[in-house]
Amino acid sequence: MIVSKYNSKITDKFLNEAIEDQYFDRKSSRIKPKDIAAHLCAFANANGGCLAIGISDDKQIEGFNDIGHEKINDFLKVPYDLCNPTPKYNNEILEINNKKCEPDKVLLFHIESSANKIIKTSSNEVYLRIGDSSKKLPYEDIKNLEYDKGERLYEEELVERSSLEDIDTELLSEYKKNVNSSLSDKEILEARGFIYKDQLTVAGTVLFAKNPEKFLPNCKVRFIRYDGLEGQLGTKMNIIKDISIYGPLHKIIEEAKIVISGQLRDFNALNPSSGKFDTVTEYPEFAWQEGIVNAVTHRDYSIKGEHTKVIMYDDRLEILSPGKLPNIVNINNLKHTRYSRNPKIARILSEFGWVKELNEGIKRIYKEMSEYFLDEPKFTEPNKSSLNLTLKNNMVMRRIRNMEQMSSRFTKELWDSLSKNEIKAIEFAYINGKVTTKALQEKIDRSPKTARKVLDSLKDKGIFEWNGTSINDPKQYFEIKK
Repeated sequence: MIVSKYNSKITDKFLNEAIEDQYFDRKSSRIKPKDIAAHLCAFANANGGCLAIGISDDKQIEGFNDIGHEKINDFLKVPYDLCNPTPKYNNEILEINNKKCEPDKVLLFHIESSANKIIKTSSNEVYLRIGDSSKKLPYEDIKNLEYDKGERLYEEELVERSSLEDIDTELLSEYKKNVNSSLSDKEILEARGFIYKDQLTVAGTVLFAKNPEKFLPNCKVRFIRYDGLEGQLGTKMNIIKDISIYGPLHKIIEEAKIVISGQLRDFNALNPSSGKFDTVTEYPEFAWQEGIVNAVTHRDYSIKGEHTKVIMYDDRLEILSPGKLPNIVNINNLKHTRYSRNPKIARILSEFGWVKELNEGIKRIYKEMSEYFLDEPKFTEPNKSSLNLTLKNNMVMRRIRNMEQMSSRFTKELWDSLSKNEIKAIEFAYINGKVTTKALQEKIDRSPKTARKVLDSLKDKGIFEWNGTSINDPKQYFEIKK
């Protein structure tokens, strides 16, 4: 097997089979040397990556035999002559057989992410690696990228009082096995830029420290489960589960999966996989799992006192990630534009198998929610200080649709016409068999008059029926009309 000395993941098999993505691209040896400048700059401005030259679009090894090996020198000059400033990179030549089974060469550029500078072409153009393409940025996006380059520095800052003794050696061994590395612990941490003079960086700490919260108290996921559709305070506090999950990110994600899976409910509904009515969970697993992975990967770790939150209500799941969306990403293009605030963190979690490429993750969240007949996921930026993902489960509607006698009564039009308090009243009556004015008053936190008005409205609509001997009957109640 032929293996790159800079990235053990890149082998002769990888070059022949890998799909081009955020971190890898291949180009024919017949491309003009000046035309690779855009790709070198794009990788440097994003998360880094490898550009392989000497491979055709159909993944065939062309090599340089047919065009002359002297052309390799023309390619080697490009980072110095056509990129400004010169990006940090390593190059190597792999001895490999071409498609004719003849000994030949492939040139590899291993480009590092530029943490605090935009790398431009000699013609002053700016490119960014987005998915499997090198995109030329318009003026406004360039300005945003210039602004956000400063934010990306934080994951590379050194963490005071940290040392190699803080490393989770078992976790690091698992990572080295994933990437097929034989380097020592210290060597691989240095190679990935996670330590400097035996001191951990922020990225190194959140990824590989045994107790990241010792240095970064905000490095945790807090799971909160509310009983109801809204959170209540004071004497009406309705939190029924409150769990804080600590540790390196890989373990946080694993633990969060276990905690949340244990809180999810099952419903009898149409299974999108089988096309038959079956028991399905209230949210597709990938949707909420990917939401959590994205939250811990791309959050702003420089924000003090804020941590990632997963909040579960009866009808929805909310995932809050501290920090506004980075540079060229916004609410409108989030589904199609990828850019990492923390490229080193993203890359390691990608190698652990968590972070998806080509925006596959967010696109698949939309796809799976749709296949489960649920509302589209909703991304918002509360106060421009965090990113909030909301997944709705339509729990109340599912309950009602499961009641055969109710299915014809609750058309979509009727349900959409109901107020929030009317829906709460229906839900309460369904769960408890009946609802009184006092019970609804406490549920919606309104006056007795308002609660009674809601119940009378549902009676007038033919949804509720009243039971009692008189208006003053202390035992009177409403129930869903049979």
